[in-house]
This record gives sequence, structure tokens and C-alpha cells, in this order.
Amino acid sequence: MPSDEFATVAEPFRPELLAHCYRILGSIHDAEDLVQETYLRAWRSFDRFEGRSSVRRWLYKIATMACLTALDTRTRRPLPSGLDAPSDDHRVSLAPADPSVAWLQPAPDALFGADDPSTIVAGRAGVRLAFIAALQHLPARQRAVLTLRDVLAFRTAEVAEMLDTTTAAVDSALRRARSRLAEAGPVEDDLAEPDDETRRVLLDGYVDAFVRADPDALVHLLRADVELEMPPIPTWFTGRDTVIAFLARRVLGRPGRWRMVPTRANGQPAVVAYRRTADGRYEAHRVEVLEVIGHRIARITAFHDPALVPTFGLAPALTARGGPPVTTVEDAPTSGA
Repeated sequence: MPSDEFATVAEPFRPELLAHCYRILGSIHDAEDLVQETYLRAWRSFDRFEGRSSVRRWLYKIATMACLTALDTRTRRPLPSGLDAPSDDHRVSLAPADPSVAWLQPAPDALFGADDPSTIVAGRAGVRLAFIAALQHLPARQRAVLTLRDVLAFRTAEVAEMLDTTTAAVDSALRRARSRLAEAGPVEDDLAEPDDETRRVLLDGYVDAFVRADPDALVHLLRADVELEMPPIPTWFTGRDTVIAFLARRVLGRPGRWRMVPTRANGQPAVVAYRRTADGRYEAHRVEVLEVIGHRIARITAFHDPALVPTFGLAPALTARGGPPVTTVEDAPTSGA
């Protein structure tokens, strides 16, 4: 095929390649860079593509090898829950934010083509924060094998060809990856996946509870074993009573300081928080991802990193009266955020 056909045949795979690189790398920013590198490499060699495999598989081979090379010089990206034990005492002092850790990042659904019904199921199952965090416990090559086989359902022979190895090596890596993933902790399966209406109701209730600064309203929204973590702050909390007490005493406050813009991330409900400044504007502050199991919120992951907000297609600041419907919260003063 002539190279001027490259964009036509290759561009449709960009969203799924981005999801693939994100699974392996744990960073949406790094994943975007590696997908760009993948397309540059593919474009340069397109005139030598002989069609022995599909264009899709060829692109996955390039992307996977680029990710593995990148991981030679990068450490795994954890969440606070992957580093230390939680606290069940809301009165503890928060540890200082640790910028030296390359933390796991959330990823907006829109980048993965989540508006396309054909991608919704794979998108939710394959990019949930719990799954991406669990993958970080695997060596790079095992991550690649597990995602290619168990998420993308490539055949063993196809994966062996992509990774320039044998089918026996692929099978061995897959067994070790599955075993290590199980040891890293349970990842909720699709049996607990709520429907869209349940997600909407829970998100509306969560927003309303913050609008009214009403911690009692959260009792009916959170699971008894709910967890709250706030990277880059290493301290995290477990248990509904502890989480609600922390929110009530150190987060919920007077209306007007925060705006919360609903969005979606990692196949889950999410909100982007904006903090009010002295001149009445609202500056981007954090992204919160809500993990929902059954009819309750099981985990709140609040990423205190304003640099993530533009990735969600949202402005770095809102005017005092502009922007979508909002809720207001006050952040924990001891977090340094």
C-alpha cells in the first residue's frame, strides 16, 4: 500500500492503542507520547509493510515494543494503597505530598473512544484503576503478555510474534502474570459492575452531599469498607466511619470554595475539582475517580495534580459565574494542597 494511505488505515486504531499503552505504563501522559512515537515509527516503515499480519496487529507490535523499551528506565506507578497500610483514624496527620514518586494517573474515557458502544465494555474492564494499579506489580514483559492475551484476546502465536519470542515463553509469562496479579490483591469482576443509571444516581448523590456539605448523606452512598486515597499524599483511609469523619472535619466546608465538574475516567464516574482564588476565579486542583461496586461507592481516589485536568478537555480555570453545574467543598488544610 502506498504511504499516503497510512492515515486512512492506521488512525482508527489510535484510541485502543492509547488504552493499551496506558495499561502498560500507568500514565496517560506517557501513553500519549508513546502512541505518537508508535505512529511515527509506523509511518516511516509503512512502505515496507508486507501485509503478513493485519495493520492492527502490526501497530500493536510497534506500540508494545516501544512501551517495553520505555519501561527499561522507569519505575512502576503506584497508588498510596500500594505502598503502605491504611489508617482507620481520621485524626492522624497527613504525610507530606511526595512528588518524588511517579504516581499512577487517571485516564479520561473520552480518549479511549468511550462514546463508541463497541469499546465501552472493553474500556471499562481494561482500564479500571484497580486493574491498572494491579498491573503495576508485574514486570514489564508480563504486563504486556497479560494485556495482549487476557484483555485484547490476541492468540498466543500472535503475541509471540509481536514480542519476538516463542509460544512457550508467552504461556509461561502469562501463568506467572496471572499468579502475581492474584497475589497483589483482588480486582473486582464484572459481576459487581453497576448499570449506568446506578452510576448516575450515585454521582448525583455524591455531588449533592458536597453541595449541602452534608456528611450524613454520604452514609447511604459509601460502602462500609470504602477507601479514600489522595496521591501524591501517601496517607490513605479505610472504613466508612473514618472516611466520613475525615471529610466532615477536614474537607466539607462552606459553600463557594470549590466547584466540581462531573466527568468520566477509567470507565468510572469522576469529578474535576476547582478551587476558588482570591479574585473569585476557580483554579483546577484535582481529579476524583469513584469506584462503584453494586450500589455503593467503594473507593474515592483524589488525584491532587492540576496538570491532569487539561487531559479531560477542561479549562485550567473557571470564572466565578461560568462553567457547568457545581458543588462546593473545602480541602484538607494539612494536605499542603
